[in-house]
Amino acid sequence: MELFQDSELCFPHLPNSSCRTAIGSYSASLLTYILLSSISVLTVTLNLLVIISISHFKQLHTPTNVLLLSLAVSDFFIGIVMFFQMLTTNGCWFLGDLMCSLYYVTACISTSASIGNMVLISIDRYVAICFPLHYSTKVTQKRVQVCVYICWTCSALSNGLMQKDNLQHPGKYNSCFGDCVLVIDYIAGRVDLFLSFIGPVTVIIVLYMRVFVEAVSQARAMRSHIASVPSQGPVSVTVKKSELKAARTLGVVILVFLICLCPYFCVTLTSQDTLINTSSSAFVLYLFYFNSCLNPVIYTFFYPWFRKCIKFIVTLKILQPDSCEANIT
Repeated sequence: MELFQDSELCFPHLPNSSCRTAIGSYSASLLTYILLSSISVLTVTLNLLVIISISHFKQLHTPTNVLLLSLAVSDFFIGIVMFFQMLTTNGCWFLGDLMCSLYYVTACISTSASIGNMVLISIDRYVAICFPLHYSTKVTQKRVQVCVYICWTCSALSNGLMQKDNLQHPGKYNSCFGDCVLVIDYIAGRVDLFLSFIGPVTVIIVLYMRVFVEAVSQARAMRSHIASVPSQGPVSVTVKKSELKAARTLGVVILVFLICLCPYFCVTLTSQDTLINTSSSAFVLYLFYFNSCLNPVIYTFFYPWFRKCIKFIVTLKILQPDSCEANIT
């Protein structure tokens, strides 16, 4: 058996069984580490701000914000998972087979829960815009909490069953010492493809299109009403801007979601047995995870109250007595 040079081995003291490191230029490796660590820190920080804001201020304890809180929690864990993924950019996993299995199951549960939360948010917005008079009775705090609990439970059960073999026999599919591989069989991969991608994307697109059509319809009706009152003519321009803004926001949500998730699930779709390796699939995994950095931007930074919450947190006013009662909306 040919032995590699010590500098090319993940574990030089195990020359016969160690994996090889990914050889590349120092500057490229440094740039990769800086970029990925920045994304990881930004993801954790942004979602932690969302978690603190919604959990602390009582004024934000609404059904919609419960969904945003659940989304932020799942994306927060994905930000932590990204840090462990970053440690494998040189092609070596140093934390052992058990940690490898736990890493994958945590990553899959978090990403599944994040996608599920996005579906719940789209349903919430659909009911709020298309059935505004019935929203308060159909969407209650208790029902939303139950939906969030079901979302996380289903994510944990489905991914736990799908990775049962990997959890029971850590490192079973590793080709060398320092490898971290997850193998998902064909049937499980197709089920996961439908539950985590095809199904959610279909639901989100259909509901957002219904929301968009309803928003356009209401805007046109409002413009028609305003047009009959000449003194309020300038307001019609504002309505048109709101219509375009709604279309642009919905388009960004759908586009970003598809761009971040499509590459990963395309890899899943084109393989017989889905094999996920920490080095070879780094790009599609990071693009998948990057959606969690964008979620708090798309879903939260459009809300003015979040900017006020950041000021409270950064200036430490959140530590003052009764700060949870502050008016931040």
